[in-house]
Amino acid sequence: MKASNRNIAICAAVSCAALISACAPTQMAATPDPEWEAIFDGVTLEGWTPKVRGAPAGENFNEIFRVRDGVLAVSFDEQAAFDDRFGHLFYDVPVSHYKLRLDYRFIGEQAAGGPAWAKRNSGVMLHTQSPATMGLDQAFPVSVEAQFLGDLPEEQPGRTTGNVCTPGTHIHMDGALVTDHCIASQMPARPAGEWVRFEAEVCGAQSIRLFVNGEMSFELTEPQFDPEDGDAAQFIGSDLAVRQGYFALQAESHPLEMRDIELVRLTPETCGDAAPS
Repeated sequence: MKASNRNIAICAAVSCAALISACAPTQMAATPDPEWEAIFDGVTLEGWTPKVRGAPAGENFNEIFRVRDGVLAVSFDEQAAFDDRFGHLFYDVPVSHYKLRLDYRFIGEQAAGGPAWAKRNSGVMLHTQSPATMGLDQAFPVSVEAQFLGDLPEEQPGRTTGNVCTPGTHIHMDGALVTDHCIASQMPARPAGEWVRFEAEVCGAQSIRLFVNGEMSFELTEPQFDPEDGDAAQFIGSDLAVRQGYFALQAESHPLEMRDIELVRLTPETCGDAAPS
């Protein structure tokens, strides 16, 4: 059957529209940013496990870790002296690629008998062993520590925060192995009582970045176990790389408070942003 002029025009228009559509650039849907998850509810310590030196995992000795007025507090007011009761509060889920953020501030006076270096000193242990694998009298878990220091202008002028310490581990900086136990940042420590915003970005065995009040304080790569450390020996496999672990909040004899503790889980593809969220 012979097509009419009108039908020919309609078919031509439809064909042209289809051709334009097929040749137009494809609009890819944007990948949504991962959502932050509150991992401290401001009411209980549910989802967290304490390990205090001299006590078994799970026993919150003298309630060193407690919830007070909606914040997570570290306090030693239930004991006469510190007595080397170093404590760590472990998040119950191991992770490898993630961001962690929180606010912290030092308050009050250091517990009697606490070491001088631990005054206004705390932190977050990253890529740490589990609390169940720690020895009864083990003071610190094998980990990479993001160290918090408070200002002590008269006793220790020039203190910095957002530093790195390495119990049972080593790190790389600028491609070179660093075996020093603690490495200072260039970020000035803040006064006691002032809330400080901290964020860590942990990318498996590749890199760890630390941020203080929105500025990067430290960047390290290739965290690894220290082959000469007795506590680390049980975790060394076919190589020395530290690929994942738990994270833990510290109690080192000086009272402090933490709030707004949040986690976002990443993948190897989404890890490595240069700026804090």
